[in-house]
Amino acid sequence: MIVVKPKKILILCSLAESLISFRKDMISVFLTNGFKVYTASPNYNSEIFEELSDMGVTPLQYSLQRTGMNPINDLKSLLDIKKIVKTHNIDLIFPYTIKPVIYGSIAGNLTGTSVISLITGLGFTFSKSSKKAQILQKLTEVLYRLAIRNNKAVIFQNADDLELFLEKSLLSKNQRAHIVDGSGINLKKYPFRQNNHNSKRKVFVLVARLIREKGVELFIEAAKSLKKEFPEAEFHLIGEPDSSPSSIKVELLEELHKNKTIVYHGFQKNISKFLESSDVFVLPTYYREGIPRSILEALSIGMPIITTNTPGCRETVISGKNGILVEPRQLEELKAAIRFFLENSETITNWGIRSRKLAEDRFNVEIINNKILKILNNTRTKEL
Repeated sequence: MIVVKPKKILILCSLAESLISFRKDMISVFLTNGFKVYTASPNYNSEIFEELSDMGVTPLQYSLQRTGMNPINDLKSLLDIKKIVKTHNIDLIFPYTIKPVIYGSIAGNLTGTSVISLITGLGFTFSKSSKKAQILQKLTEVLYRLAIRNNKAVIFQNADDLELFLEKSLLSKNQRAHIVDGSGINLKKYPFRQNNHNSKRKVFVLVARLIREKGVELFIEAAKSLKKEFPEAEFHLIGEPDSSPSSIKVELLEELHKNKTIVYHGFQKNISKFLESSDVFVLPTYYREGIPRSILEALSIGMPIITTNTPGCRETVISGKNGILVEPRQLEELKAAIRFFLENSETITNWGIRSRKLAEDRFNVEIINNKILKILNNTRTKEL
């Protein structure tokens, strides 16, 4: 009797929390379909480690400096990944986000291990928001070109990113490339709520890392301006600054909260309860997104969307049907979009219904994960 061993897949990421918040449903699908799942991340906390272990996953740790380009630290990351692959005899590496994709792919090349990489947006590096970003883009292009050209497949979350990789010759000729619509959303975890709220009080909410590139400063400036004309309007910020040099200062956020320009909530675990009590979701980002998870959550809840006409964001809005697209960094356009909902509150209910329908038809996590599973199963990996 021949016993077929399960394929060992290593899911490689840069932030342990994402394995639960963004990838838990995907991991469950892999486990159900016969994969032995390993995850590798820096800095697990005990709660995430235990939750993954209870699912039947083997969590492993490696060193990674999420930002910056320190050659010594990055070489250590590469060697750690290579050691994990060899020690556990991994069959398939599945990395996502920039550094894991680059160093996971190089580790695959060095060990002869198959790699299917997931490009979840291009982030600050491809935002062209500063000279530093432009320099980092050139360097990252070189690293992508070196790393991923032997990958069995590359999965993108929007057509713009795939087009850019082809334009820059970052993929090899005839390399398999696929598009899936973001990480998907679990419709049961973000149940639809029909908004019949017609009072003058309208709640606009932004959920994101509180950095400049996410459009946080634009949101604040819009709030300052519109509060004078619509004092009942509320502008809520959920998230926290991080180590990025473009982070919004906590002191500024607290001052704005104190003078009631915005309502600052800081980091929150249960985002759905805040979305349920809000009217319109706003994300005026010029960060190079994949498809923003925060917008998917708002779609599923049943909220109209205001976001930018940029890669990854434009996919979530049917303009004039479930939301409004504005050009990036255009404060007056953002203000006009917010004003529309303040002056046309009757649209909020129907536009929210259309948002939920879009989430069901296009962004349901079951649809997304089945596509990813099909790509994995149809892509030849090394023999067991």
